[in-house]
Amino acid sequence: MSKKAEPDQTPSYEAAREELVEVVRRLETGGTTLEESLALWERGERLATICQNWLDGARERLDAAIEADDEGSEDGR
Repeated sequence: MSKKAEPDQTPSYEAAREELVEVVRRLETGGTTLEESLALWERGERLATICQNWLDGARERLDAAIEADDEGSEDGR
């Protein structure tokens, strides 16, 4: 099984996504108590937020790089 991040650390996108896939698999498989299912659901929500934050940050970096490239192209005309 994959190594989990320390509680104080935000996992990488890949680690969060991998754990989220495992959480979803466990929820879909069933066989857990209601309390366990709720804990898995809550963990899944946190992991989904972490993944979304990583994706949003990546989008911002890409947009900034594209904008900088466009500005550089205009200066070179």
